[in-house]
Amino acid sequence: MTKPPSKRDRLRELGGLNPHPDRIQAPWFRSGDFFDPDDMVQVKYEMLRHVQVDGASKAEAAALFGMSRPTFYQAESAFASEGLPGLLPKQRGPKGAHKLNSTVMAFIEERLQHDNTIHARALAQEIETALDLSVHPRSIERALARKKKP
Repeated sequence: MTKPPSKRDRLRELGGLNPHPDRIQAPWFRSGDFFDPDDMVQVKYEMLRHVQVDGASKAEAAALFGMSRPTFYQAESAFASEGLPGLLPKQRGPKGAHKLNSTVMAFIEERLQHDNTIHARALAQEIETALDLSVHPRSIERALARKKKP
């Protein structure tokens, strides 16, 4: 029977692991009882709470929780507009080859069947000409590498 992943492992998977827990100077995060310096959402929430409830300045709170002032303001804005889910990590930029849909991949595969020595740069130019779509050659290379994996 496999052991369930630890909280730290789950935080890492979900992108919520604080990369610098050692920077937190708030004493209640050092006791290890309830407050977890590895949990970025909890750290940001407590930083905001420290300002709202305890009356600390924003600069003091940011420093106490190992954050920059811009990070404080981003967390404050996200929390004001979205609540607690606003403190969750956001996916940055599109993940995956969003331009390389089934039509584009079929075009690439057809070209590779005719000429398997064609380079990604040439494929990108042909895609732009034929499909009026700008695709970076490296995106094509990554998509082909993913397709080769079992």
